[in-house]
Amino acid sequence: MIGYLGSTKNLAGCVGGLIGLALYLTGVVGGLWPLVVAGLYVVFALLAPPEKVRLVSVDAVAEAGQLRADLESLVDKVTERAQRMPESSVDGVRRIAEVLEDLLARPERWAANPDVQHTVTRLARTDLPLSVETYLNLPWWFAAKRPAEELLAQLELLETEAHRIAERFYAGDVHQQADHTRYLRERGESA
Repeated sequence: MIGYLGSTKNLAGCVGGLIGLALYLTGVVGGLWPLVVAGLYVVFALLAPPEKVRLVSVDAVAEAGQLRADLESLVDKVTERAQRMPESSVDGVRRIAEVLEDLLARPERWAANPDVQHTVTRLARTDLPLSVETYLNLPWWFAAKRPAEELLAQLELLETEAHRIAERFYAGDVHQQADHTRYLRERGESA
């Protein structure tokens, strides 16, 4: 009930009621003004658009900050266990984390694109940790063989995906820069 007081429907209904009151004060409606005010309230409330349903409230800045902290923690843990990791895998994890952290540095823009948001979240919270964790949970003598190749292949695939999502994320900036270059060239030619 209290939520209704600030809703779009109630606010629109109040506007209708005020119109009805203004009609009474200007003498357009007589003694039936309470019915006119109530009727206009109901009509305006019914015509107002419904409230948007938000099942999950996401504070983009907080969510991006948490993802960045998770990535930093993952990189720290991988660095601590670098002697157990295959050569170049620690650098691969760092490179992936850097790409994702750059995307998360613009939380409003990150949250405005659901595809980017989903992919970055999946990479940071599921794919990258799962690859590293699965490898580190194997006995060292066993992991040094084929699983090391698998980890390196997974990290390469994850890095490719991170770069692909970054290209989509920054596509608008790249286009804006190209447009500005074209404008400067055209301006220089016409001078």
